Amino acid sequence: MNNAIAIGRVRRTRRRRALRALFTIYLPVLPYVLFALFPLYFMLVTSLKSNAELYDVHSVPFWIAEGITASHYTLLSAETPFWDWFANSLIVSVTATAISVVLSVLAAYPLARLRFPGADSFGVAVFITYLVPPSLLFLPLSSVVNWLGLSDSLWSLVVTYPTFLVPFCTWLLMGYFRTVPKEIEECAMLDGCSRFQSMLRILLPAAVPGLICAALFAFTLSWNEFLYALVFVSPAELKTMTVGVFSELIRGDIYYWGSLMAGACIGSIPIVIAYVLFLDYYVSGLTSGAIK
Repeated sequence: MNNAIAIGRVRRTRRRRALRALFTIYLPVLPYVLFALFPLYFMLVTSLKSNAELYDVHSVPFWIAEGITASHYTLLSAETPFWDWFANSLIVSVTATAISVVLSVLAAYPLARLRFPGADSFGVAVFITYLVPPSLLFLPLSSVVNWLGLSDSLWSLVVTYPTFLVPFCTWLLMGYFRTVPKEIEECAMLDGCSRFQSMLRILLPAAVPGLICAALFAFTLSWNEFLYALVFVSPAELKTMTVGVFSELIRGDIYYWGSLMAGACIGSIPIVIAYVLFLDYYVSGLTSGAIK
């Protein structure tokens, strides 16, 4: 009898906790989740609709009423060099991200660990550089790109993207490096390591979340960048995905909405995969750097 009463109490307690969680956590968060996911849902629905339904003013835009079609994805693959654009975006984003993270580590380490006159001011100046709008920088950068002979090549993007990736990544890594106790590096140097070796073998393995956070940030900005890719690269086969989809699927006042949304859905896949795989590291690296 006592056991039955105890079991009943446990069940009632669990139900109360479940109801409390439902009304205090899940239901309040639900509107924000729906708001965040709605653009992805709308892109997917639009990309799977037929043209007849897309341009029917009486159809409801939020669901598919006349059947699913893959014709917009077929148009992307068969009638445009979409996968060349996809590969170009991937090459540029990965290369620019790798270069930017390496440069940011080399810049953030002395600013976070060494003490020299003007270190704090220099760190703030690095971050302020990130706040300069790219629309003000592409004119002088175009002169640099022409001088280097990199016009109309993917290298022009690889060279220019770090101008806005390195400052913020440096600021982010500075905050994260300061969360790692410097005593472990001092112990390594007492055991014979140089400062560079202590950074490479001690600090960087401990700062993996911060590095992944910086890499995700840099990759996202590189993948979505539009202005530099539009200005510095003219050949159709060398365009990145953001510029290629825009230039080929918007012709005057004609918008190929189905194919545009199909390109947006495919283009969002690498970003989604990256954040799903490294979300915990991203949150850890971002919050640790911000708190410090």
